[in-house]
Amino acid sequence: QVQLVESGGGLVQPGGSLRLSCAGSGIIFGTYTMGWYRQAPGKQRELVASITSLGRTNYGDSVKGRFTISRDNAKNTVSLQMNSLKPEDTAVYYCNAKKTTAWAPYDYWGQGTQVTVSS
Repeated sequence: QVQLVESGGGLVQPGGSLRLSCAGSGIIFGTYTMGWYRQAPGKQRELVASITSLGRTNYGDSVKGRFTISRDNAKNTVSLQMNSLKPEDTAVYYCNAKKTTAWAPYDYWGQGTQVTVSS
């Protein structure tokens, strides 16, 4: 059974920092592209950051220069360091694992963790 378990969300003041972590199990973690997505109330889910199995990263325009994604394949974890947080970063953040093979796509999601940026 595949599980992606997020942790590290919470309430933080504008300008503050948070670090989200996602622990994966039930998959060969190192073969997946790992990503963080977020969804704010009334908005569509959007990509925050992703990192391929080779370590190539991609960021949403709104978080470039503020957020950093990293992975530790030995520990089956992916992290998101969020700095200079803004109220508009408030959302539920979801961990995602995906890969496409010759026979099927694989796409898994965590349950989400709430991040609230407010004074």
